[in-house]
Amino acid sequence: MPRTPFRARSLASVAFVALSTSAFAQDTQVADAAPVQEVIVIGQRDAPITIVPRGLSVSLGQEQFAAINAVNVEDLMKYAPNFFVRKRFIGDANAVPGFRGTHSTQSARSLVLVDGFTVSNLLGNSFSFPPKWGVVGPGEVQQFDIVYGPYSSRYPGNSMGGIISITTKPPKEGLEAFATAQYFIQPYKQYGTDRDFDGYTGEAGFGWKQSDGPWSARLSYRRLENQGHPQQFYQLTPATGTAASTVVTGAVTDTNLITRTPLSGAYSVEDTTQDQLRGRIGYDFADGWNASLLAVLWTSDYDGTTPTTYLRDAAGNPVFTGRVSVDGKQYTMPAINLSLTERREILGGAKLEGPIGDWQASLNLSRFVIDKQRARASTGYLNGINSATGTDTRQGDTGWWTGDGQLERSLGDHELAVGFNSSLYETDQTIYGVGNWRTGATPTFTTQTSGRSRQLGAFIDNAWQVTPGVKLTGGVRLDNWRAFDGRIGTRVSGSPKYQSYADRKETTINPSAGIQADLPADWVGQLSLATATRFPTVGELFQGRLDGNGNFDINSFDPNLKPEKSRDANLMLRRAFDDIRFTGSIFYQRVQDAIFSQQGFNQFGVVTSSFKNIDIVRQWGMEGIIEASDLAGIDGLNVDFNAAWIDAQTVRNRAVPASEGVQFPRIPKWRLNGNARYRFADDWQFSTGWRYASRPNTNLEGTQRGDTYGYTSELMIFDAKLSWDVTAETQLSVGVDNIGNDKAWVFHPYPQRTFTLELKWKG
Repeated sequence: MPRTPFRARSLASVAFVALSTSAFAQDTQVADAAPVQEVIVIGQRDAPITIVPRGLSVSLGQEQFAAINAVNVEDLMKYAPNFFVRKRFIGDANAVPGFRGTHSTQSARSLVLVDGFTVSNLLGNSFSFPPKWGVVGPGEVQQFDIVYGPYSSRYPGNSMGGIISITTKPPKEGLEAFATAQYFIQPYKQYGTDRDFDGYTGEAGFGWKQSDGPWSARLSYRRLENQGHPQQFYQLTPATGTAASTVVTGAVTDTNLITRTPLSGAYSVEDTTQDQLRGRIGYDFADGWNASLLAVLWTSDYDGTTPTTYLRDAAGNPVFTGRVSVDGKQYTMPAINLSLTERREILGGAKLEGPIGDWQASLNLSRFVIDKQRARASTGYLNGINSATGTDTRQGDTGWWTGDGQLERSLGDHELAVGFNSSLYETDQTIYGVGNWRTGATPTFTTQTSGRSRQLGAFIDNAWQVTPGVKLTGGVRLDNWRAFDGRIGTRVSGSPKYQSYADRKETTINPSAGIQADLPADWVGQLSLATATRFPTVGELFQGRLDGNGNFDINSFDPNLKPEKSRDANLMLRRAFDDIRFTGSIFYQRVQDAIFSQQGFNQFGVVTSSFKNIDIVRQWGMEGIIEASDLAGIDGLNVDFNAAWIDAQTVRNRAVPASEGVQFPRIPKWRLNGNARYRFADDWQFSTGWRYASRPNTNLEGTQRGDTYGYTSELMIFDAKLSWDVTAETQLSVGVDNIGNDKAWVFHPYPQRTFTLELKWKG
């Protein structure tokens, strides 16, 4: 019989101590329990954190939100410690969160919940699979909680990076109404693009709760329209031979590009329209039980039919296609494709909570359906403007089911929890060649990929207050994973031909353990240990993607990927000094068989991506966090500041040995985030925020470091906001993000200086 791996045996022994059966031998009267020890949480203190706070834990509330120019819900977290969101433009559907040393395409290393329902898009693991942020607007959020790392056994291995829990505002007693309107504008200038991009949001709704009855409800509608700035730029390809060419002007030269050829235009100028309808109904039973239902309809449309060319012929006419001559050198223009994308997504959830004897029970069931997702693109510019040939990518049965159940109770000095998690993810994508790319007329089958994955997990978790100043925590998690029904279809000799992949399954055990203790001189310390397993997603295993030229990329998935397995540790120290709280943290993570997809240019300048296992990746680092209230005795001046140093390296990579010992791509050595808020009058508040990240490597080998298109660059952004409470019901705010107009890049360009005007009303 094979031996249990050392990592599991060593941590399991610690967890066993914390879960000792002495809990059941003690007097189980709650009255005999030791006093409750301080919970180490950064941020707001008005409401308890909604995630089990093991390791670095952050809770953000209305005070923090009021200081942020928040157009999308993910904006509310942008000053959190050692954290970032890859948001390229307002309404970005690919905004991936990152914790500490997590790469901005490792989306499956985060677990995101809204009111306890999973909105993590674990259909894949890349920028194309971010959480479904659009199911809630920023005005609906009551609280944002973030926990870094997999230190509680209650959560599956996707918490390897961290967990985000969004709690929406509950209905207030009686009837309330609310509305918010925003307008924003970005004067944008890059290469040959110089124009203003603007947009707006509008949100309104009402809440109701019976004062003498069990019913409550909240209903809201939100619309967003935005003209996004260009996300990519066309580059010319050197040509050979003596074929005729058009002499052009307007090409832009950037000698710092990865591929050093002239730029001929801009594309991925996304005109975004999103609509969200959200409703929630609650019922409180007389015996302490309560039930709630949530339903969200979210539609999105992206219009990419306005590519820009910088090139002009001798008569001043724009040139979009063909062979051109720039300063006497011959080039071929890239394919300029027009595109339209539309999505319709539905979230439905049911929650039941209440007592069963001495236990507190909870049960969640949710279903997320990508009811419609269709992306149509032309094959070249002329076909685009003439509504001729192109591709039509359609999603079939795609979405997920999740179910979670938990029982909790106090047993003397112990807080015990047992429960389960379950999920089923499925994807089905078909690509057609079409005679009219706008209408999808005369479709011809090209490729099809599909598959499913299922995960069942069970856990036991305990917190033991050994003495008033010492608490032990521990747990064990069992997961069973299966990937099945994977297949790929391609067109061979005019007919579809399908290949099925073998089913896969695996069972893992992951323990967690920790200790928190009061230390001399009013310090509090916490040590957390854990292991985690993150199984490959159905997209990584079975779903192919198109490259930057719209061709099917056979390297964009791998049915033989191994799961990621991590060992994690976190040490924290906390102390309060009058009006300042200081928290220091040291973290460590070692990941075996890390799954990584790197986006970049191939030898032809085409954007491609591919998945691979990296043998060992290791990160460790330090964080310092300061929270100051009424700083220096100034009433109303509150400051949050955090600094992080990260050493994330590829330790072993037999596939790419040159990457060994190199800082992992897109992970900066330094991050500095912060926010200052000053209420200088009863009805006025001024706030400012900042985000800094040092320049990281762009590729695995560390040979690409730059500050222009195609690279991940240094980032230094300052924001500001001024708010005026016009009346008790109305607030007017003006704000600016990226005051210094820092031109930062995450392969794509980040937003430049953006102005926001906001009006809020509640009654």
